[in-house]
Amino acid sequence: LELVKRGHQLVADDLVDVCRVSENRLIGTSPEKIRHLMEVRGIGIIDIRAMYGISAVSESKTIDMVLELVPWDGQRSYDRVGALEETIEILGVPVFHQIMPVGPGRNLAIIIEVAARNLSLKRMGYNAALRLNEQLEKQAFSRDEEAYSN
Repeated sequence: LELVKRGHQLVADDLVDVCRVSENRLIGTSPEKIRHLMEVRGIGIIDIRAMYGISAVSESKTIDMVLELVPWDGQRSYDRVGALEETIEILGVPVFHQIMPVGPGRNLAIIIEVAARNLSLKRMGYNAALRLNEQLEKQAFSRDEEAYSN
């Protein structure tokens, strides 16, 4: 709901029909009976199109990423750098997969937007984690050369 309020479009709430349309492309749609509907705990079922307008919904979208929201577990180790790129296979198509630990006080809408923007940057060839790693390696190499020359 927060993403819709921020200008994003709803395709489906809890149930998404997935169709493979090419060798490397998946499309997600909502079943017709629940299209444009969302359940909001404590309020019930709301109609996003009626409430926010036609621009707040979409019939379908390409599936580019699976963002798995999991409860924060202090005993578990999470990727903090983002250098690893994991995929999950759906209908034979590899899709970028990221596990996102969530807990009270985190603004999920902003975190989801950042994950999507970061994926877009990676697809354009810019990976901040790899760039940082390259800079650290270059700095370490310079120090090694300096120590060797002395």
